[in-house]
Amino acid sequence: MDRLTSLEVFSRVVETGGFSAAARKLNMSTTMVSNHVQALEDRLGVRLLQRTTRRVNLTEIGKAYYDRCVQILADIEQADDIASELQSVPRGTLRVHVATHMVPFVAPVVAKLLSAYPELKIDLRMGEADVDLIEEGYDVALRMTPPPDSSLIVRSLATWRHVLCCSHEYIEKHGRVQKLDELAAHNCGRHLNYPFGDEWRFLDRKGTPASVRISGSFVTNSGEALRKVALGGAAVCLMAGFLIQDDLEAGRLVRLLPEYRTVELSMNAVYPHKHHLSAKVRTFIDMLVAHSAEQQKLINPYS
Repeated sequence: MDRLTSLEVFSRVVETGGFSAAARKLNMSTTMVSNHVQALEDRLGVRLLQRTTRRVNLTEIGKAYYDRCVQILADIEQADDIASELQSVPRGTLRVHVATHMVPFVAPVVAKLLSAYPELKIDLRMGEADVDLIEEGYDVALRMTPPPDSSLIVRSLATWRHVLCCSHEYIEKHGRVQKLDELAAHNCGRHLNYPFGDEWRFLDRKGTPASVRISGSFVTNSGEALRKVALGGAAVCLMAGFLIQDDLEAGRLVRLLPEYRTVELSMNAVYPHKHHLSAKVRTFIDMLVAHSAEQQKLINPYS
């Protein structure tokens, strides 16, 4: 029999003064109540109650045991209350891992969350490498592309596209790319997290898929490093539109083959458990979704 249930049954027998009264209170048969008490006594090897035809009384050992049962059951009830509060109001520490160039996007949400919930702490770490959420103790990770681990829950926040670009200096040295297949002959800088490897994928004006296999002298897991290489005239690059919008508008970078759109990708919130999300995780993700809707045009200015 379940030991915790037996403790509760024993306590109710003591408090109501009998097996029948306890059975009514617990919505349980009198036989089952008796079996729970008997199971406790058999486990302990002692008699907890003296039974009479009219009432039950605690033995000396039973009295000491009952006092501890009351404390144990009260502690469990308090633990349940604490868990319920944590589930309803964001508090404790929220551990978040975020892709480096998503930090400016996430920062306003973090500030809003901290301001709204003073009992909440946020531990925000950044990096381009995928992390093991469970092994490393993160509540949620924010990624530019879906994770390889299909057991994780993925919540799409916003859509975005890459932009094919290079600097004027690169064009002066190597000529402007006029056709998609010409990319195969150019030095192309590649981000390690690009989901299709060295096959850059596009859609033409009719929405027909097109792709080209590229190669180049620079591979990185840093979006900012890739941007610097493009600005320095060293390579043609696929860059997140929101990361280089200012460079394109200022003329520091040139958009190539605008008749081709890159494949649409999504920013994602990734977390290990779908059910019974804590309030801190649920509230953070809800705020991210709302913020993403407000910022969608800025995130994907080249849709």
